Amino acid sequence: MITSQQPVVLTSSSIESSDEDVVEANVSIVDAMHTALLRSEEMSPVAVCSYYVDFYLTQALEGGFAQYVFTAVDRAETDALIREGMAGMGATTHLDLFNRSVEAFADLSEEEEEHYLDGGLEDSGDTPDGVLRVEELDGEFEELLETENITALNAAWLRGQPELLVLDDEEIGAYIERLVARIPDLPERQAQADAEALEDAPDFEIIIRELCSIAGYELIRITMGDPNYLHAGGKALAWHFSTDHGDFLMVEEDDEAFMINPATQEIVAAVEFEEADAELADA
Repeated sequence: MITSQQPVVLTSSSIESSDEDVVEANVSIVDAMHTALLRSEEMSPVAVCSYYVDFYLTQALEGGFAQYVFTAVDRAETDALIREGMAGMGATTHLDLFNRSVEAFADLSEEEEEHYLDGGLEDSGDTPDGVLRVEELDGEFEELLETENITALNAAWLRGQPELLVLDDEEIGAYIERLVARIPDLPERQAQADAEALEDAPDFEIIIRELCSIAGYELIRITMGDPNYLHAGGKALAWHFSTDHGDFLMVEEDDEAFMINPATQEIVAAVEFEEADAELADA
């Protein structure tokens, strides 16, 4: 359970708009807070629960309970937030169905679970009873949307918060920055986020980041790849990128990569791949 005393934050453009706009505004603001490295426990508990109820709704509409299971990162925590949100907004019938779906899915055997999550595509016989039960609940979910509008309940819950903070759209960024400034371990969180991002980065981005580090420049963005760049008398794939010192490009040659100033053709930095791999391993 989240115990933060932060208010729900909505935009002035959404507060008097449709229910969908209100819920979407909350989702966008919570996403922005997560991107800024705020944790769920540092946000409004109502905003976070509303966010995950809408997450569940979106997944279930796209692919039933199976889609939700596929996309939820931490089922135990996410299930709890969804239950808390549905209870708080008064979506009692949706809450009952969610609990029955969780229970029915948990009762599936390993083979039945695989059958359900694969959508029965490889089924060569009768659908197991356990799978039929979860599929029936998926159908019940679709019918329930006609009688209990969970988006309307969600929006009313957000609008009705006593500590609701309504800001103009252009004020949201500054508000989040003020919250971030109060994070005591912000450098550690940023370092962890950078490390996690680097793990998923493509090889060319890792090389470009290493070249920028050697040059002492800050990478701003990678703009494009050019497969027809002329280098050393032939065509080579060049990656164009911008830094706080201007625009550059990266080309690979055998076991080296070079950071080149496109205007002067000066090599600003170079790195050998074995050296880059060793430095990344130490990071």
